[in-house]
Amino acid sequence: MNDYELVVRGLAALLEPYADRIEVVELDSDVSVSQPVDVALYDAFSMAGLQTQDIDRLINSPHVPKLVLYTWALTEELSEEALARGVCAALPKSLCASDLVEAIERVHAGEEVVVEGVHETATAPGGSWPGKREGLTAREAEIVALITEGLSNNEIAQRTYLSINSVKSYIRSAYRAMGVSSRSQAVLWGIDHGFARNRRRVLPPTNGSGFQHPSGTAKRAVR
Repeated sequence: MNDYELVVRGLAALLEPYADRIEVVELDSDVSVSQPVDVALYDAFSMAGLQTQDIDRLINSPHVPKLVLYTWALTEELSEEALARGVCAALPKSLCASDLVEAIERVHAGEEVVVEGVHETATAPGGSWPGKREGLTAREAEIVALITEGLSNNEIAQRTYLSINSVKSYIRSAYRAMGVSSRSQAVLWGIDHGFARNRRRVLPPTNGSGFQHPSGTAKRAVR
């Protein structure tokens, strides 16, 4: 689950070689889970922080018996809060595919799994995100997504568990990568480069031709 179809499709492609161990049954972009699943990955990229109704709704959903927080910005504070609210595991996106699959299997077996995050780089393994091609790190992209939504620096700091000085530092480095010099330019850049949230559910294939949208039109997963 993520705000962006790019990210959920990238994760599905990452897990595809492990289809004998993990079955991806649904990709959700800013929509709720529509069917019972064993484990749901909640990708916190640009989503509201844990102190919102989103995380509580997912934890209380009858379709989601085990919820995993899956994010780049995994701090000890965030992990502790997530577990306290009922999340079963906290995993960083820096995990390679094999380690991610193993962690999901451990969660399914009933373990509480917490893996420390690894310092991000512009080419960090494990998935994709809007702005990666333009040179934004995952953290910078998260900040730009929140700027595009109209959040202030203080609001961004609260949602990302960063100090205000760290937020400003990420904004400066992101602006250099984007080639902008003002917040209004950053918002326009974000809209033009796919940082506006999309709302979509992608269902599993019915004929082996790739994931399908609910309309039935076949869409091949990103490879």
